[in-house]
Amino acid sequence: MRHSPEALTAFAEAATLGSFSAAARKLGKSQSTVSSAIANLEIDLGITLFDRSSRKPGLTEQGKVMLGKVQEILAASDRLDRAASQLGGGMEPRLSVVWSDTYQSDRFEEMLLAFENRFPDLEFECLIAEHGDLVSLVQTGRAHIGVVAAQNAYPPDVGSATIAEQSEITLFVAAAHPLAGMQDITPDVLANFRALRLATYIEEQGSQGAPQSRRAWSAPSYLMLMEMAVLGFGWAAIPRWMVTRFATGKLVELNARGWPRRVPVDAVWSRQRPLGRAGTWLLQEMLAPAVAPVTASATQPA
Repeated sequence: MRHSPEALTAFAEAATLGSFSAAARKLGKSQSTVSSAIANLEIDLGITLFDRSSRKPGLTEQGKVMLGKVQEILAASDRLDRAASQLGGGMEPRLSVVWSDTYQSDRFEEMLLAFENRFPDLEFECLIAEHGDLVSLVQTGRAHIGVVAAQNAYPPDVGSATIAEQSEITLFVAAAHPLAGMQDITPDVLANFRALRLATYIEEQGSQGAPQSRRAWSAPSYLMLMEMAVLGFGWAAIPRWMVTRFATGKLVELNARGWPRRVPVDAVWSRQRPLGRAGTWLLQEMLAPAVAPVTASATQPA
């Protein structure tokens, strides 16, 4: 590669985080190293990427265009690393996957059975988190792969791809709640009743775009939100599969405008920590078309 991966990564991080010092902390390098890498990249490209006339450097118009190109290069490099990992046969000693409760695939159990048959001796850990908390677990290396409700954007060091299956989220309340018998409920009506929301997502945009309420309680998981809704404390946006499996007869779906909503689901991973053989296999199975069968094997591939 003509331009060093380190310089491209430094540029992408500085552009995303908004400062050279923040990028340096993120990458574990000195600010001068990051500044020099970006300056050399500007020289190599023959354009100015950052406007340094103010205290806080901002992207130039040329820099904005180049950021998209650099992100494409980093994504391609990440795909190359994943392919090399699979071909090289490197096996990680342990695989951690963090799941969002928005994800519920008809292929989930089949996929895990195939995984267990293929990698019977591998230590496998499942975690539960949502939204920014989930992405952070992948960024820090606490989890190798994450499955999360699709975000508008991810940090430069996080790779992502959309899974074929989508989740469906809608509004639920206890059967005795005043909202339960109403028809064509508007956001203004919902605002008069307590909302139950994910604590990790309140400050970002609300629970999957749910309307804002004058009163709100929060919890860190959909399961806790569902339990609070069952007790009649308010209305909540909850994945339909969860209510069907655990709260049938206890919660009723609201007849609310704009609901239910289909939610795309992404698989995410760290570009800084290439996946091993098991992680690469599992990620590919997640991203396979929904109609494609999962092939189980009693032995590990050569």
